[in-house]
Amino acid sequence: MSASSARSACVSISDRDFASPAWRRLAYVRVARAEDVGFFCPDAPLLAPGTEVFVLYGGDGTPLLVTDSREAAIANAESEALETVSVH
Repeated sequence: MSASSARSACVSISDRDFASPAWRRLAYVRVARAEDVGFFCPDAPLLAPGTEVFVLYGGDGTPLLVTDSREAAIANAESEALETVSVH
């Protein structure tokens, strides 16, 4: 995909559109360091520093799950009827 076609694939989302029920069914996965988990998930248990974890976020950016594999995060999203999307 060329840079120009990548730009054209991006869409702008208004606050009103983002609040619609359809957007609440989206989720995305990001990699995080274990030592950073406490900043966005204060109730999480302490994890070994330096460990790479995968965080499942709701479409609104709310962290939903911390796990040790991307596959587990995606499987959890599917079990909750969430559609995972790619974010860059």
